[in-house]
Amino acid sequence: MGRGMDYIYLADDQKTLIEVCQRDTRKNVVAQYVRIRKEKGITQAELARRTGIPRTNITRFESGGYNPSLEMMVRIAAALGMKLQIDLVE
Repeated sequence: MGRGMDYIYLADDQKTLIEVCQRDTRKNVVAQYVRIRKEKGITQAELARRTGIPRTNITRFESGGYNPSLEMMVRIAAALGMKLQIDLVE
């Protein structure tokens, strides 16, 4: 049996697919991490060493094939000399 579509209901009875929202958010977050890592001249191997996260997981994260935990994102941000900040916006 197929799984039903899950939606987020917005103002004015508009709705959007949760999967679309998740994909777009993940894509934006990953792009920020990759841009910052490259700007700082840090390789994936070095990032893996600094975080203790296997390089294969870093590669999968950066290619969009891995749904990172909050802990993973915090560890990567710290290894890049940054803090993770999550904001809810209207």
